This record gives sequence, C-alpha cells and structure tokens, in this order.
Amino acid sequence: MGNGLRLGPILRHVTETTATVWVETEGPGTVTVTAGNRTASADTFSAHGHHYALCDLTGLVPGRAVEYRVSVDGVPVWPEEGSPYPPSLLRPLDHSAPQRLLFGSCRTPTDHGPAAVARYGTDMLRAYALRLAEARRGGGTAAEPTALLLIGDQVYADEIQQPMREYLAARRAGTPAEQHRPPDDEVVFFDEYAELYRQSWSDPDVRWLLSTVPTLMLFDDHDIRDDWNTSGSWRSDIAENPWWRPRITSGLGSYWVYQHAGNLSPEQRAADPVWRALRDGGGGAALDEFAWQAHREPDSYRWSHAHTFGGSRVLMVDTRCGRDVADDRARSMLGPVGERWLDESLTGDVDHLVVASTLPFLLPKGVHYLEAWNEAVCAGAWGGRLRGPGEKLRRQLDLEHWAAFQRSFTAVTEAVLEVADGRRGAPPASVLFLGGDVHFSYLARARARGRAAGTVIAQLVCSPICNWLPPAMRRMTWLAGRAVTGLGCRALATLAGVRTPALDWRLVGGPWYDNALATLVLDGRTAAVRWEHSPVVRTALRAAARSGLRPPVRELAAHRLTG
Repeated sequence: MGNGLRLGPILRHVTETTATVWVETEGPGTVTVTAGNRTASADTFSAHGHHYALCDLTGLVPGRAVEYRVSVDGVPVWPEEGSPYPPSLLRPLDHSAPQRLLFGSCRTPTDHGPAAVARYGTDMLRAYALRLAEARRGGGTAAEPTALLLIGDQVYADEIQQPMREYLAARRAGTPAEQHRPPDDEVVFFDEYAELYRQSWSDPDVRWLLSTVPTLMLFDDHDIRDDWNTSGSWRSDIAENPWWRPRITSGLGSYWVYQHAGNLSPEQRAADPVWRALRDGGGGAALDEFAWQAHREPDSYRWSHAHTFGGSRVLMVDTRCGRDVADDRARSMLGPVGERWLDESLTGDVDHLVVASTLPFLLPKGVHYLEAWNEAVCAGAWGGRLRGPGEKLRRQLDLEHWAAFQRSFTAVTEAVLEVADGRRGAPPASVLFLGGDVHFSYLARARARGRAAGTVIAQLVCSPICNWLPPAMRRMTWLAGRAVTGLGCRALATLAGVRTPALDWRLVGGPWYDNALATLVLDGRTAAVRWEHSPVVRTALRAAARSGLRPPVRELAAHRLTG
C-alpha cells in the first residue's frame, strides 16, 4: 500500500509570487507539488506518529491562476482519481485588483443530514464550496475570493459530534476507569486532536474548497476548551485536573501544526524556533515542550500575524493564548508582547486597516457595559465579597470579550483614533474590525466622541459558519442589543467606576442569526461588505438535505462602508 494523503492539500500563505501547500500524509516521505512549470518538494516532518509537509512554490505570476497536483514519493495523490470537482488552483495575489476577503467563525462539522441541518443549520463553508465549484465548471471566476479568513473555533474540542465520540470510546477502551480520567466527551491527546481535525476538514466539498482558496486562521476558545483563559482563577481551577497538561500541550501543539504554520511566509517559518525544532527531528517531544511553555509563559511566543492585500493591511490578532489574566486589577487581552506588536502595527499609510480578532471589539452596548461592569466587580470595585460571585457570573455568561479587558480596549481605541486622526501616518479610508465567536452577525459603525474624522470605523461580525443559536439564546442576545438594555448596563458600569469610552457606536445592521459567510471587498479607497446565508426555512433545508441538492446561498445583507 502506497503512502497517501491523510488530510489536505490545504492552500495556505500566498503572495504575488509564492504559495504554500500544507498536507498530512499517511507515513514519512517526500511531497511534491507541481503547478505549471513550477515544482516544490519537501520531506515530511513528524510529531506523535503523524507526518506533515509544507511545500513552498515560488516564481508564480501575480494574479494568474494555475492548476496544481500533489504526489507523495512520486505517486500522484491529488486530485483524486475520478474527482467530480474542478481542478484545484493556485492564484497568487494581484495587488492591483479588488481584494475579496471571505471571513467567518464557529463551524461544527456535520453529516449534512436532516437532523444535523435542523440542529446546526446549513454548513455555509460547504454551501459556498458547492457554489464555487459550480461557477468554475461554468467558467466563472471573476468574483472568486482572494483569501478565506477563518477566525476562530475551526474545531470544537469540547463539543464533539457522534463520530468523534465513537473514536474516543474505541481509542480509550481498556483504560482504567480512574477518578480523574479524561472527559469522555472531550479530546485530550495529540492523536485525538489529529482525528478531530481530520473529521472537521475531510468533508469532500470543504476539503476541495480549502485546497483552492488561500486560507488564514486564528484560534478561539473551543479550538482548545470553552472559556479558555477567561481569568486567573479559571487557569488555576483547570490546572487541578491531571489531564489538563496533555490537553493544553496537545491543543496548542496541534494548532501550531494544523493551523498556525500555514499562516507564516516561508521566511517567517524558517526563522520560527518551533519549525526548526521539528525539521531537526525534535518530533512530539519538542512540540510538547514548546506548547507547555507557550501556555505557562504566554509572552514566549507571538501567535498574531499580519498580511498585505492590495493597498490594505490585515492584522490577525491572537486574543486567547497571549492574555495576561493573573491579576484581575491589571488584565490584558494581549499580554505585553501582543500589546507592543499590535500598537506598532496600528499605523496609517494604507487604504484600509483591517483588524481581525476572533472576539468582536465592539459588542452591542448592553453586552459591552455588562462585561466592563463585571470586570470591575471581579477586581473588587464593589468589595471583596462580590468578587467570587462576579467570577461565577463571568464564567456562566462568557463575559470575556474586549469589553472585559478595559485597559486593552482603551489602549486599542486610542491607537485607532490616532490612526484616524493622521497621527500614525496618512489616515486610511477605514479601520475595520472583523470578529466572530458570538453566534450572530452584525454591522456596527463607530465615531470618536467630540471630534470628527474622515476615517470610517466599523465592526463587522460573521458568526457562525455552522452552529446556529437555539431560539432561547437568540431572544437573550436580541434583548442585549436593545438601546434600553445598553442604557441600563451603562448606568451599572458607571456605578462600578467604568469610564465612558472615547468611541461611540451603534448597530446599523443585524443582529442576524443564520449561519453565514461574509465577504469584505476592498477596492482602492472603497470598502463594502456582504453577508450570505441559506435562508432560515427549516423544512426547506431539511428537504434539501434529504434530496442531496446544493443548499441555496442568498444575500443576507450588504453595506457600502466607504466611497
């Protein structure tokens, strides 16, 4: 039996002349990617018995799409024989063309059957893939995405589906039923994470999409565990579990391999100490050592990354692993290293400055002030006896977004206003925050209090891709977005000593609760955004699932942001 692909290929970091293709193979070997007259080969590296390669093609022509093929040890493995899909393409960036950035977060893999559709809704990543494949068969490629930004919860390590439950049960069969055995319904070890990624990304339609659209990624809490790094006490409590060390090392290590390595340019990867250790044969031991250090010392590694698309800069900001939550009175969303990197990256001299953070920077007003109030209470603003109940409420309601890190929120707000005022270079046409996590989508427009600025500031949220909220949660989030709720929570926060932010904002679109994908189009100084969904008619969706038809994709909302 030959050495084939276990997962991939996935098209990752792309520039005007380079493209990186990631694969996981069934065994050690040499992977070769061929695109036209360009070829790149790489030997696999190994971690915990799994084998990976990243092939970097160079010398590509900006904007010119070219078919590519993959072989392992000289044997063709992609495209698969008899594949019904159009050829996978490499499309280097063309900075002179409009940039179309597809983005979204929170995807639960399903079997797309009627029961799954009724519970989770249509998988918009799959629906988009089917539409793109159909368009390519018809020769239409003009409006294809420049890149896909997956900004959080690419996998759910703590909310697994039935196939993953069955895998864990079989893998752990015969393990002594100790008092503190790993949770039966959560992944813990590297092999389990590897299987979780395989199940999440091996859906044939999604696999083809990832093979042909450049993809950049960021983790959020469910990639590791719900409420990950919410607070110092959360970190202390979770560490009491004997399975936590293998869980966090496996979660961070697998994230580096499956998601983060492909975010890096070939030059950045060559300088990365994790890459060097793996290429030198350090294997699972080196990966575990790195991951444990990244958990224990968040400042030891920077997960955030920056990219250029046309005349615009996109910052992909880690808001999870780099957090400093040791002291409730001095919390930092980013930690010192992350704060410094983001502050240095928030500059003008671009058409648009895009800040992609898994967590929305601007929440509906009621939620924002509730989280700010809760942070103050947990820090002792209303006395020591309320800090414990405040922490309990923080965990129950997931009060852990930017608003719950007021020092960080204020610092980023001030930097953005300096960008808009032209104090950090020529002001961009817009500063746009991208976010996910909250399982509903919306558009918020913001302005500086007390002064005018020509730069548009807005929050664009697209969530979920496939994991819609139950009706009761929808009603709660709708209430949180009402103006009267915002006024009440603002009064509460003021009583706890929270200052009024220098930005004022309001929702001008949404909330929308359908599964969705959004497309941000940047064309010179013009910016526009469009959300797409499968209309929420559950009987129709179930009928489509039974018949095997392509789920309909329709425009949910569209807004011109600048120009």
